[in-house]
Amino acid sequence: MGFEKGSVSFRMFFAARDLGVEDVEKFAAQALPPLSTLAEEEVHGWVAGRHLLDRNLTEENAFLGGYLRLTLTQAKKTVPSSLLQAECAVEEMAVMEADDKQYLNQTQRSEIKKQVKERLLPDMPPQLKGIDFVFDERSHMIYATGTSEKQVDAFVLSLMQTTGCSAAAADPETLAMRVDNVNIQTWGPASFSDELEDGMVDGTAGREFLMWLWYCSEKRDGIMQVPDVGEIAYMVEGPLTFVMEGKGAHEITLKKGQPMLSAELKSALISGKKLKKSKVQFARGEEVFEFTFDADEFVFRSLKLPQTENFDRIGKFQERMVFMETFRQMFFHLYSAFVNERNDEKEWKKTKEAMKQWVADRPTTA
Repeated sequence: MGFEKGSVSFRMFFAARDLGVEDVEKFAAQALPPLSTLAEEEVHGWVAGRHLLDRNLTEENAFLGGYLRLTLTQAKKTVPSSLLQAECAVEEMAVMEADDKQYLNQTQRSEIKKQVKERLLPDMPPQLKGIDFVFDERSHMIYATGTSEKQVDAFVLSLMQTTGCSAAAADPETLAMRVDNVNIQTWGPASFSDELEDGMVDGTAGREFLMWLWYCSEKRDGIMQVPDVGEIAYMVEGPLTFVMEGKGAHEITLKKGQPMLSAELKSALISGKKLKKSKVQFARGEEVFEFTFDADEFVFRSLKLPQTENFDRIGKFQERMVFMETFRQMFFHLYSAFVNERNDEKEWKKTKEAMKQWVADRPTTA
């Protein structure tokens, strides 16, 4: 489980209120049902963070190192498609032989499939999936490993139904409004190519932010002072995924050789494509935070945290959560700097022209 060890993929959420000891009973009341009750329909519920079947939720095991740490577990029985197809074929051949038929119509085949599935399903082992989350009361933030739209919806809905606490995903729009009180919906698209006017390109605030971060890392030394954190360095690396909606090849990923110096990269930028996904590094002294960033949804994938000094489970987890908070502060500050610069018409005009020149002047290897 990534919050305890290894890399972690996650999204951040603003909690409408603090989640604490008084909520443990609410989570316990909606704990994962016993797997013996599992039929064809999936079941889901909350478990403690030790494993996906840790159903006995108490104040002791709901918290780890002072942090609320739970998992939304989904359990479902399914028949593997290859097994289902093979069993259906056996049944169909038996029926055709018994009825002296050369083929079966669709209705008959559907009925056989239904009967085979009902026969096999009780013997199938349950498939378990989990969305881990941690609540940090210092920042009032939730970190959750659900990254897809379906997972986010399931997590937010279950949290609301269980505790009455809403959670707003820290996406580009919500983050700009919560942190800087800026409505980015009023922004028009921005072109970073001399060959295209603003109205000829598309884009999201997230993609513009990643483009700005990349530009700043190369042309503004990639250094920034972050309150309560100190001086950090940041860098954008390949693989790089560029996107522009419309006709033709609207998405391209560059990852082999030297993508930063490739002719394909420059061509993508001149054609109006914007950076949607890339590797990013934040560094504070010898502490390095490396991750893959999806700019559209603000999804952080495979974040590698600095090495911890503790070896016991609780101490290591606490250290990692301190690093998570440090990472959040760094990211929020960088995005806030972008939002404020982007929201200042005069400043943004200068920056946009500088970024166009940066694109036009990019060196390429032969």
